[in-house]
Amino acid sequence: MTMEQEYHNPVLLKETVDGLNIIDDGTYVDVTFGGGGHSKEILTRLGPKGRLIAFDQDQDALLNSIDDSRFTLINENFRYVKRFLRFHGVKSIDGILADFGVSSHQFDVADRGFSTRFEADLDMRMNQQDALSAFHVVNEYDEERLRQVFWQYGELRQAPGLARTIVAERKNSEIKTSDQLKLVLKRFLPPRKENKILAQIYQAIRIEVNQEIEVLKEFLLQTPEILAKGGRLSFISYHSLEDRLVKRFIRSGLFEGEPDKDVFGNVSVPLKKIGKLIVPNQEEIKLNNRARSAKLRIAEKL
Repeated sequence: MTMEQEYHNPVLLKETVDGLNIIDDGTYVDVTFGGGGHSKEILTRLGPKGRLIAFDQDQDALLNSIDDSRFTLINENFRYVKRFLRFHGVKSIDGILADFGVSSHQFDVADRGFSTRFEADLDMRMNQQDALSAFHVVNEYDEERLRQVFWQYGELRQAPGLARTIVAERKNSEIKTSDQLKLVLKRFLPPRKENKILAQIYQAIRIEVNQEIEVLKEFLLQTPEILAKGGRLSFISYHSLEDRLVKRFIRSGLFEGEPDKDVFGNVSVPLKKIGKLIVPNQEEIKLNNRARSAKLRIAEKL
């Protein structure tokens, strides 16, 4: 197993990079570098004058940087993609790749607190320099705000009960670890559904900690501005909240509602969908269980 596979096994590797329709001397951006699997594949398809710029806010990802004169790795959140491309003298690009969500590395390192499998401090920060952690969400958010987090980001019917229980229990003592959180919420975790509900609870807290929905919206709004005409987006999402935003933005350039029409009834949208939704086949899912919920959407700048 290679270093990038140990760090993060790239999902839909060929399909995602194929979606960029790479040109020999183009400039491309991988906003979720991780273990570098997608970036390395892009570099194999670029000529000597091509350029690849990658983003990752996680300090751990810097250890996977690629020694290639065509490659630049920026240790920043991709919500700042336009700003940092301009800083590096790049005004327009030919394609953007994104593999949203949590890397295998982040799931597998117990003390990062992302996985329900391990006893760990409540953390879940993708950028370990950020002030807000899972501990702060669980111990400092009021009941109404906790309820909204569980409802909006976990789509949990039990959101009111979860929030009420956490607020009541933390009056006795702080909830510091994953095991303590599971114990507090035990009555909401029936044996046959425990893993599914825990995954939804963790997802909700993680999305709040990392502002994932706000970050995704900020990022998507910048993409038509930085893409050259004919440039491609190739985006993998892992849960319905992300995928819904990507799908709507590709269709209309908006996150809700419909685009305005001119007097002739025509709409002006920045992107057009390329092909159909792509999901992993059973063979890939068998090799990498985390691929099971992946959805790839491809679009082109008009």
